Amino acid sequence: MEFKNTLYTRRSVRKYTEQQPDKSTILTLLDAATQAPSATNSQPWCFAVIQDRVLLKNYSDRIKTYLLSILDTHPSLLKYKPLLEKDNYDVFHNAGTLLIIYAKPKGPFACGDCCLAAQNIMLTAHDSGLGTCWIGFAQDFLQKPDIKQELNIPAEYTMVAPLILGYPATQAKPLIKKKPEILYWKK
Repeated sequence: MEFKNTLYTRRSVRKYTEQQPDKSTILTLLDAATQAPSATNSQPWCFAVIQDRVLLKNYSDRIKTYLLSILDTHPSLLKYKPLLEKDNYDVFHNAGTLLIIYAKPKGPFACGDCCLAAQNIMLTAHDSGLGTCWIGFAQDFLQKPDIKQELNIPAEYTMVAPLILGYPATQAKPLIKKKPEILYWKK
């Protein structure tokens, strides 16, 4: 796939087949992630990969419970209450792989650097026929100290990007993107 086509056709995928990406494919994606630029070449990224569907279901249920418990203090989540209350709703959209990017506490812009690594993963995955989606619902939950401890993640590492990964069950529909909003341009 030509790069511009990859860039312009990548979409978040929320419906996956049962087929799991194999270890070799995931390692290729992680290698692509490490090609991202980083401030002062700090390369602060590290990764966790979960391909255990039972654990992912457990985490999905716990995330829904957690989000429902904080609705009072997060009014922007109120519109998702009916969805979060559904027993059959899976925050990971039934994807069999969760790839989590963590930032080590090094470098001046570690979290931003890890976002660049996440973009590399998403573009490389799309170029390879895979789908991805950044799961915002999982952000706070995966940063909790007890969850990091469950996953053997050092407490001082920051969870940056929870990406689901898999083979798309349907083709993503094209989206109309907004034109760039230029606030200032001096010549």
